[in-house]
Amino acid sequence: MILLNGTELVFRIFPNGETLVDGEQILGLAIEHNEIAFKYESDSDLIKLMFVKNFLDDHNFASSLVIYYMPYSRMDRVEGSSVFTLKYVANFINALSFQKVTLIEPHSDVSLALINRSTARYPTIELLDQVVAATGFNPEVDYLFFPDAGAQKRYSKVKGYRQLVGFKVRDFETGQIKKLDVVGTIENRSFKVIIVDDLCSYGGTFMLSAEKLKELGASEIYLLVGHCETSIFKGKILETDLIDKVFTTNTMLEETDHPKIHVTNIGGM
Repeated sequence: MILLNGTELVFRIFPNGETLVDGEQILGLAIEHNEIAFKYESDSDLIKLMFVKNFLDDHNFASSLVIYYMPYSRMDRVEGSSVFTLKYVANFINALSFQKVTLIEPHSDVSLALINRSTARYPTIELLDQVVAATGFNPEVDYLFFPDAGAQKRYSKVKGYRQLVGFKVRDFETGQIKKLDVVGTIENRSFKVIIVDDLCSYGGTFMLSAEKLKELGASEIYLLVGHCETSIFKGKILETDLIDKVFTTNTMLEETDHPKIHVTNIGGM
């Protein structure tokens, strides 16, 4: 999905699969300094982004880019014969020469390092106070849980909370977690936990984390993630009582009537 100055652009597809771009719609929305919002749904959105940016360039309009979710951001390193796809997507975006690029909740600093003139925004941090209020979380006795050291580093600006960190061993080829331990001091039983991370897909990591936290005495567990894939509906996270509610944004998931998911529109934050 591509939005220009807050309005979704409409694309049509020719019978042979090529994209038809509506230039009149783009010119009708264009202003002197434009904001293109890129909401990744499939690789075809990258081609649409290229068409829109080049069309604006041809008509001498300046533009910046907001990336709701940086595609391929989990492939931020090379292990064995894996392909560094994040680097190649970053090269593609850099070639479009935006005035600035804002990344919403990047998976790691690698995305920021690879994309020129980029900055990050973390709606998870912005939403934390709302989630604390909604869940009755007490910072004096309850805990934030980061599933790994990367998440703890990503949200290092969060202060004033008791923190626990997960230590997990993952099979990089399959993505499966072999083991997860909880690191930190727990001083009481029957405490609440807010799990904080950037992305939820099927929710396996969070299910495993919640099982460990329940064993350690957690009475209520909530999940706060910047991005939530639609695959959450295919996992078991919504079918059990391990996690009481999921809080996320609309960077991937649209608003839903599911009682265990609360979606915040980042445009209205």
